[in-house]
Amino acid sequence: MPGRQVEKSLEGPAAFAEALKVPRETIHRLARYADLLASWQRSTNLVGASTLPTLWSRHFADSAQLRDLAPEARLWLDLGSGAGFPGLVVAILQAEVPGFRMHLVESNKKKCAFLAEIVRATNAPVDIHAMRIEELALNDHMLVPDVVSARALAPLPRLLELAAPFFGAKTRGLFLKGREAEAEIELARETWAFNASLHPSLTASFSHVVEVTALKPRLPAPARAE
Repeated sequence: MPGRQVEKSLEGPAAFAEALKVPRETIHRLARYADLLASWQRSTNLVGASTLPTLWSRHFADSAQLRDLAPEARLWLDLGSGAGFPGLVVAILQAEVPGFRMHLVESNKKKCAFLAEIVRATNAPVDIHAMRIEELALNDHMLVPDVVSARALAPLPRLLELAAPFFGAKTRGLFLKGREAEAEIELARETWAFNASLHPSLTASFSHVVEVTALKPRLPAPARAE
């Protein structure tokens, strides 16, 4: 995103639309998402209750920033989607893009039911996989997305382990991380070889988007001759 601004006021539909250049129809879809999230939250724990008043910035804008880091992506895989962040938000933003498809992976059945309700209400281009990430990796060897994303799922070394089966030569990982992003990258390099870039978060000065490419397991050092 050219001239990415950190911690710009993004709360509410109007500020979100202006900052991210989102058309009215997309805002209507996100508003429907927000209404359903508030309704479901009364009986199902989808997000931290304290984050609902800042939903548009804390969850929607935080997720939406990934779209602008990979605007050309047409096949996207979101790991551990939970209440739909970031994957479902990206799918709604890209709903009118020809050929775009989002795959959401979530093992919690109640959260999958919620995701399905949002997909129906917004007509988002989404496939939901109600299973563990490892199970999808075993059962679908043809899924090689342009982007693999995740938010608050696991430390980067474990996250790369989960994502690796879906990486092709041109796949990019976009992972939302907090203040420990650089430390997680260095730790991940002990077991994985990859290129990494850090993008400042649009919504929090201490957070980053970690972009990963050319992901491969690091080969063990050759044994020393006795």
